[in-house]
Order: sequence, then structure tokens, then C-alpha cells
Amino acid sequence: MVVMASLNSSHTPVTVLGLGLMGTALATALLRAGHPTTVWNRTRSRTEPLTAQGATPADTPARAVAASPLVLVCVTTYDDVTALLRPHTAELAGRTLVNVTNGTPEQARKFAAWAEEHGIRYVDGGIMAVPQMIGTPAAYVLYSGDRQAYETHRPVLEALGGTRWTGEDPGLAALYDLALLTGMYGTVMGVVQSYALIRSQGVEARELAPLLSDWLNAMTASLVPHTAEAVDTGRHLTDVSSLAVNQAAFPNILTAFADQGVRTELFDPLRELFDRAVAGGHADDGFSRLVDLLKV
Repeated sequence: MVVMASLNSSHTPVTVLGLGLMGTALATALLRAGHPTTVWNRTRSRTEPLTAQGATPADTPARAVAASPLVLVCVTTYDDVTALLRPHTAELAGRTLVNVTNGTPEQARKFAAWAEEHGIRYVDGGIMAVPQMIGTPAAYVLYSGDRQAYETHRPVLEALGGTRWTGEDPGLAALYDLALLTGMYGTVMGVVQSYALIRSQGVEARELAPLLSDWLNAMTASLVPHTAEAVDTGRHLTDVSSLAVNQAAFPNILTAFADQGVRTELFDPLRELFDRAVAGGHADDGFSRLVDLLKV
């Protein structure tokens, strides 16, 4: 990997636009790392705690952008990013814009095209952390887009957590971000359903928690890499747990939910998916085959 020449990370000024919980955490981490940090937020009072830490508040987005060669924007939606930045193309021209607002791959690509049209070096980012993790080894941020801009400012970005480059397609960071969040939501919903089921019999969730944690850790440790290998190679046959076995057993789970007074809508679609897989001739395959069946 070729690493481009970088600015002196101990002196690079940075601007942070948007001071919600995450934006505030980003600015705090930059200040702690010694970067001169300019901050702006629509509600000016949110700049005050950061000003007390040494940040420079800006009265307007234009002045905030003009203060630094590197601009981070962290707001709620891409519509917010557009409304905030489109009036300031002149100030942004020639600077690097790192957008860590949550969005879709297509939104990132469209915004990158707009940035390129106006001479703005654009890097899209996906934060894989909660605000309290920013600036610690537990946090990392996915990046994609302008590789040279990323490499130039990577020493600064490392103040936020680990950096993971995903590619020059600006939509890749968002794609990885949403794929990881998909896995998280699936796990969280399974945990929630498990606790609903166990509590239906008056058992406290904390009684199940150690068993559930150990079970999930043991299952995902092998399931995640083995499924990836099967998906990429197309070798879906399994001697562990076939789709036919799961199709036969799964109704018991739904019946237990109903018997225990637990709603089933989180799990109902899985029954249809198992039925479709077996009907399609994939009875002996493992869960990896379902990846193909999820394509539109």
C-alpha cells in the first residue's frame, strides 16, 4: 500500500460541523490529540463545552469551513448535509471534506460527484462506535472515496479511533457500515426475542444472559467465517445443520412464542424463507444458501 505524504498531525487544524453526541465526541477526541479545532452547530450553546476545552467556535458554517484544510461533518441525514454545505462551495473548494453522517451507498456516491464538481476532496466515513468509544482503541471508522485525501489526513483521523480503508468507490464505507449494522440489528433482535420468551415464564433476563452470551459467542465464532467461505465459493452443502432440518424445527419456535404469549413478527419471515429454500431444491444446503435467496 502506498502512503501519501501527510500533514504534520500535531498541527493540522480541523473543523467539526454538527455537535450532537457523536459530533461532540469527535471534536473532543481531536482536541485531546492536540489539533486546533473549530466547531459549529446550529444551536450555538452546544459549542460552549468544547470552547471550554480549547475549541474555537464559529458564527457561521462558512467561517468554520474557512478555518481548516480538513472539515468533518456529522449531522443527522444526507439532506442535512446538503442543506448545510451546498451554499458554501466556494469556501469548501480545495479542502478535504470527511462526511461521517450515516447514509446509503448511493447517497455517498451522489454527494461525492457533487464535491468533485466543485473542487472538493471528498471522503465518506462510517463510524463503528458509540460516542463514548471515540478516541479509544475500541472505535474504528470506515473510509472510502478520495484515497490521496484520506492518506494525507489519516494521522489526524487516527485521533478518532482505528481507520479502515474500504476503497475508492465513495459508497463502500456506507455499504460496509450498513452491512455491519445489519448483523448487529439481527443479533439485537434475537436477544430481545430471547428475553421476551424467557420472561414469559417469569424467569429474569439476567438468568439467561450468561448462557445466551456464551451461546452467541460460540456460534458466531465459527458461523461468520464459515458462512463467508461458503458464500464466496458457492459450496453450500453442509453436514452441520441443513435447511431441511431447520425448516422442520423452526415451527416449534413460533408455536412456543404463541403459547407463551410472545409476538412472532420478528421471526415469521424466516419460516417463509426456509420453505422457499427447501422448495427450491436446497434442502441439504446450509444457511449460506439463504444469501442467494435474499436477492431481489
